[in-house]
Amino acid sequence: MVNHRTNTRPVFVRDLQIGGNDEVIIQSMCTTRTRDIEATVKQIKELEAAGCQLVRCTIPTLADARAITEIKKQISIPIVADIHFSHKMALAAMEAGVDKIRINPGNIGSDEKVAEVVEMAKAKGIPIRIGVNAGSLEKEIIEKYGYPTAQGMLESAIHHVEILERLDFHDIIISMKASDVKLAIEAYELAAKRFNYPLHLGITEAGTLFSGTIKSAAGLSVLLHQGIGGTMRVSLTADPVEEIKVCKELLKDFGLSSNVATLISCPTCGRIEIDLFAIANEIEEYLEQFPVNITVAVLGCAVNGPGEAKEADIGIAGARREGILFMKGKIVRKVPEEHLVEELKKEIRILAEQKLAERALLAKQD
Repeated sequence: MVNHRTNTRPVFVRDLQIGGNDEVIIQSMCTTRTRDIEATVKQIKELEAAGCQLVRCTIPTLADARAITEIKKQISIPIVADIHFSHKMALAAMEAGVDKIRINPGNIGSDEKVAEVVEMAKAKGIPIRIGVNAGSLEKEIIEKYGYPTAQGMLESAIHHVEILERLDFHDIIISMKASDVKLAIEAYELAAKRFNYPLHLGITEAGTLFSGTIKSAAGLSVLLHQGIGGTMRVSLTADPVEEIKVCKELLKDFGLSSNVATLISCPTCGRIEIDLFAIANEIEEYLEQFPVNITVAVLGCAVNGPGEAKEADIGIAGARREGILFMKGKIVRKVPEEHLVEELKKEIRILAEQKLAERALLAKQD
């Protein structure tokens, strides 16, 4: 039986809780050279504005590690240092103020070097993510199985976890990434049965915006539906902001995000009288600025609306020369075709601002 995310050990990255609840934290990774402070800060701010809660930066050199101090002064979300093989980079990143590190403790040198990293992480309250990847499993595991397998990935994870546990370190997050969807699913399922540590979900090297989105959705949806995963990244060969958009949509569809608007639009047919493609895309883009749980419908004709979209908070159904604006399945008014989109945007803004005000009031009462 898998450990549901609500039953995993809570791990805190600053004040951000991963595991022990039913929230899935959205992550991404900077594509900049970390030592380019201006470019890195700019990209992190763009990611944060899109909804990113945790961002990873690569630390291949001491200059990259030292840049963390200045970067943190200019951003608000926590930073994860991506470390490969060098315990010195891990130490330097932690000294510079990084909030979490991603390493494989078995790959950074002697027991003494691992202990040095763990002791500093303990002292500073910095969690460690163990990043198992099907493409870089230990030589002995590949020799044992002949090729990457889910069981081999689990054995790798166990090896790295036990190194940390022997040093009495338990603020651990684990990822089991593979570019093969079925392999990744199986590996994560095994990890969710074996560990009570939170899991970071991802399908690595997923691909371009289109193919990578499909591939990631195929794998991550299976895991999310089982309650697996306390944090996730959709890895795309695209602007990292696109990764955040895909994450938000996936989490919304599983009821794991309450601050994302939903657009309903019909698949179109010969009855439509308006440019539904353009309108739906325009409204979808408009909704991105409102972090609220509202459902908006954009329908091509009165046959589909408002009856078939009665669950929508607000919507329009198009017609030649005149369309209808409706709320919760009831017609509010008819609107000339040329003003239909403008009127819908006005009503969306009013509704979104009401919900934001209600949320602020509840937060103040708490």
